[in-house]
Amino acid sequence: MPAANAQNWKLTLAYDGTDFSGWQVQPGEQTIQGELQAALGRVTGESPLPQGAGRTDAGVHALGQAASFKLEARIPAENLHRALNRTLPQAIRILAAKTVGEAFHARHSAVAKTYEYRVYRQPVCPPFQARYVYACPWPMELTLLQQAARCFEGEHDFLSFTATDPDLRSRQRSSGTGFDPEEEERKGELARSIGRQGAVRTIYSSTWESRGGQAGDLLVYRVRGNGFLHHMVRNLVGTMLDVGRGYRKAEAIPAMLAARSRAAAGPTAPAQGLFLDSVEYPAQN
Repeated sequence: MPAANAQNWKLTLAYDGTDFSGWQVQPGEQTIQGELQAALGRVTGESPLPQGAGRTDAGVHALGQAASFKLEARIPAENLHRALNRTLPQAIRILAAKTVGEAFHARHSAVAKTYEYRVYRQPVCPPFQARYVYACPWPMELTLLQQAARCFEGEHDFLSFTATDPDLRSRQRSSGTGFDPEEEERKGELARSIGRQGAVRTIYSSTWESRGGQAGDLLVYRVRGNGFLHHMVRNLVGTMLDVGRGYRKAEAIPAMLAARSRAAAGPTAPAQGLFLDSVEYPAQN
């Protein structure tokens, strides 16, 4: 437990998630949260576990992730900022560091998040872009993608676009076990909880755009909402790409939402095209 006089900190950070097993600490795995905790230990002698605004999956990147934690050490913000960037892997960069009010929490205090998903459209994906895009050269109709994207705006139950427990397999690999009855029961309880109340989210904007000049090398999906479920953006993208290719109809999306079943929606798009773009907080934070 931090001392009563500990300061509450907020970091804004960016990272290349390619070589990490996601945000959350996992035994025997290199994670963003674990690297940040270790860096804080080296710099301050304290090892708080930073709480992230979003628990990004393995291979997912961030342009503006937020993290919060408490430190007893009194250290100027610019010094902490500089020292962390000296000791962190180059794939993780601190963009800003500041002290915040006692009540601030990177996840609980967030009022909106924006994600971006990048799809590379040309037949050959340059190797220096391959870590940051989904190479998808098949014929694609932008107007159909836009039509599908609009179907997700507003308040909906997104259970059909949710992975119930995406970390189950990785935890079992880390512990060296296979089937675990307690994990299976936890998975069932989580599914029932999500089904009752936890899968409703509000999407404020959902849109596709073409980038890269006349060639349209990139199709970029941007979505802003009050919260997102595990794999939700990747499942939305996978479904919309099916619509853009003519495999599904945008008109079928309301029925997918109503089904509240993962089997009703499309495939999960690969992790490497996804970026946590930004996290929004009330003005005082």
